[in-house]
Formats: sequence, C-alpha cells, structure tokens
Amino acid sequence: FLPDESRSLPPPPLVNKGSVWLGFVGWLTAMLDNTFNQRPVLRAGVHRQILFTTVGWFVGYYLTKRMDYMYAKVDRELLEYVRHHPEDFKKAG
Repeated sequence: FLPDESRSLPPPPLVNKGSVWLGFVGWLTAMLDNTFNQRPVLRAGVHRQILFTTVGWFVGYYLTKRMDYMYAKVDRELLEYVRHHPEDFKKAG
C-alpha cells in the first residue's frame, strides 16, 4: 500500500480530516445497519458502532498518509524537472 520511501515523510496528525470523516461514515454505517434490521438505532450494537468507527478512523488515517505520499512524489518530480530544465523557468528580474 505504501512504499518504503514514504517512511521518510512525517506522519499525518492522528486527528485529520480523512480520519474524522471516515470514522463518522463508519459510525453512520452502524446506525444504518441498526435501522435496516429494525433494532433501536443508538442503543443496539454499541460494540459494532465502536468497531465501525475505529475501522473508519484507521482507514481514513492510512488514506491520508497515502495521499500525502502521492502529493510529495508529484512535488519531488516537478522540482526535479525544474532543476534539470532551468532554461524553461527563468526568474523574472
């Protein structure tokens, strides 16, 4: 999922937009499961709510980590291109 070169990047914060969003989606999924199975929405399956929220949180964290790696890779390639082709990127002066 993540290559070894991604280990040089700093880790994303534990509370980030992807983690919070997918944690909420996981919790909402547990609520919908309770609704579809005609159980009390908030009181039934609290363990399932916690499990789905936790799984969503970690999936969001690792997707954010992958996104950071992909953006860093694109930035590195772009800066390498600029460094090898200075004639295309003259400074305004």
